[in-house]
Amino acid sequence: MPTPARTGLPARPWSRSVLMVWLLAAAVILIDQLTKVWAVAALSDGSRVRLLGPWLSLVLLRNPGAAFSFATGQTWLFALIAVVVSGIVVWVSRRLASTWWALALGLVLGGAVGNLVDRLVRSPGFLRGRVIDFLDYGGHFVGNIADIAIVVAAGIVMVLSILGVNLDGSRVGKAAETASSAQEPDPDADPAEVEDTAEARDPAEVRDAAPVGSSPDPAPGADPAPGREPQAGAPGAGA
Repeated sequence: MPTPARTGLPARPWSRSVLMVWLLAAAVILIDQLTKVWAVAALSDGSRVRLLGPWLSLVLLRNPGAAFSFATGQTWLFALIAVVVSGIVVWVSRRLASTWWALALGLVLGGAVGNLVDRLVRSPGFLRGRVIDFLDYGGHFVGNIADIAIVVAAGIVMVLSILGVNLDGSRVGKAAETASSAQEPDPDADPAEVEDTAEARDPAEVRDAAPVGSSPDPAPGADPAPGREPQAGAPGAGA
């Protein structure tokens, strides 16, 4: 079986980042589903548990819309969107070599699949299931763990985009700057070393580098080339 060294192909530096995406997504899905099971069991009687006064409380809500109870009534549409987003994340993750991008994509994948599970298996039916929400943010909207993962991932993506960080961990424009700096002379180089390098050039290389058809001038006192008359006043010319 050919190895990367034999085939000349680079090793897969992004394998650890891809593994991070899958592990993080699995953790988000697991936590999201476990907390939803708990919410259905503990809050089905309509009770409200206050955690931070009026700003954060626990209350059960079956959401037919998107994250944080937005766009209710479009469950099937958001189920299809979640499938597309999950597929895109899986495809993009093959090029990953950045830990921060792996973190963002893992959270997106986990959040999308976490809510997708509800839309697939919960009542009233396939692609129409209502998402379990139980985190009430001061009465403004109600969400769940999957929603939190998606929002955090969106924030990370925004920061990475502003900083110009690519999926492979490089920065936009950094490669061009590196190539440009490589062509510039080193100001710290020793002039003696530069001179020694120039003197050490092979004379054959200098001769080969001369333009085609050109010839060096003869040394003073040397016979001119055959068929060539000496110029008047030139060294070695007759009076």
